[in-house]
Amino acid sequence: MASLAGLLKQRGFQVTGSDAAAYPPMSDLLRSMNIPIAEPYSEENLKPRPDLVVVGNAISRGNVELEHVLDHHIPLRSLPHVLHENFLRGRESIVVAGTHGKTTTTSMLSWIFQVAGKNPSFLIGGVAENFGTSFALRQSKHFILEGDEYDTAFFDKGPKFLHYFPDSVILTSVEFDHADIYKDLDAVKTSFKRLVNLVPRSGYLVAYDNSTNVDECIARAFCKVERYGQGETSAWRARDLVFGSEETSWKVDREGKLWAELRMSIAGEYNVMNATAAAAMAARYEIPPEAIAEALASFKSVKRRLEVKAEVAGVTIIDDFAHHPTAIAETLKALRTRYKNRRLWAILEPRSNTLRRNVFFKELVASLANADEIVVASVFKAEAIPEGERLSSTELVKELNRHKHHARECKDADAIVDSIAPELGEGDVVAILSNGGFGGIYEKLPARLSKTA
Repeated sequence: MASLAGLLKQRGFQVTGSDAAAYPPMSDLLRSMNIPIAEPYSEENLKPRPDLVVVGNAISRGNVELEHVLDHHIPLRSLPHVLHENFLRGRESIVVAGTHGKTTTTSMLSWIFQVAGKNPSFLIGGVAENFGTSFALRQSKHFILEGDEYDTAFFDKGPKFLHYFPDSVILTSVEFDHADIYKDLDAVKTSFKRLVNLVPRSGYLVAYDNSTNVDECIARAFCKVERYGQGETSAWRARDLVFGSEETSWKVDREGKLWAELRMSIAGEYNVMNATAAAAMAARYEIPPEAIAEALASFKSVKRRLEVKAEVAGVTIIDDFAHHPTAIAETLKALRTRYKNRRLWAILEPRSNTLRRNVFFKELVASLANADEIVVASVFKAEAIPEGERLSSTELVKELNRHKHHARECKDADAIVDSIAPELGEGDVVAILSNGGFGGIYEKLPARLSKTA
């Protein structure tokens, strides 16, 4: 929504917004564009009467502003509808989709296009550090955007990416997620199959090659399909991965022959996969391997993706958006490769609609086991989840301890800071895992460590 607000502002519209509680980095981005954010929701935020209201998918019936809009017949649209009608029509749409990795991969691909001089428009679900923003509107025919499988609006329960009519697609992964809107994995796969079905015969699909779910979703594609991964039969094969303290490097074979030697500053095997997918798509658009290598070598990452928030008293504090067991596991593994032989803390806020449920209880135990010390906060707005479906932070901690992992439960950010600050020592790495503001812990923990240093 913040990215769309920026695009509309750049087009010359007067834009305002509302939220229950805005937090960085998007609140900072909006402020830098002089786009006012009203907090909390109120009918007063709709005065004077707007010409159009764009309703985010987090808004449901009962919201005071939505009820006012409906009562007073103010025109309303969804984000994907406005995006397609005002920005995508007439352009070549390149969509990056998948349960995991789409924000980083979209950022990588946009940066590759930028370095290659193609000057793309883009929309990303996070702030790409190379650009310092999550969007750009240029004259180029290429529009690169993150394709979200989450629903569109209260009046349109289909996934956002079905509105984008892509010419090309990267598909990184397909897993069960968004338990609030998808009944099961089959329902998730149906959405991705529909995305694949939108790609024209002249289009292009780059898909991860080590997932039976992805296999199923792309089986009936009408366009050219190329697979990427680490398998010997991968059209785009990543091999000889080296994880250093400052750099990750690897080689890419194209159809069995060495195509490029790549390196980047960010860690993690999953980021190697993201970068390889972006490289394959860039090659489709005739970007040479030399330009791709140059772009990845200078790629900085995305805000809230393995982002170093602070280094205080020898303690490194990492902010990561991971909120699915697979993403949590990969994030912690990546930190293991970057910060070898250092004590790794995982601080988890169960906040997403999926993570607040007990559907991934066993998987969550396994993913958190990658850390040396584990702290679990109380489930965010637990009362909104039916008791029989709700994750229990207490039971999660008990299960972790039963398997001989060092885990504890703390109510909130303040309690976590009070609990762990006295124990943190030189060389410790603290990974804070949440898809929200987490009670300001990103500022509170460094501040406490600074006082005691």
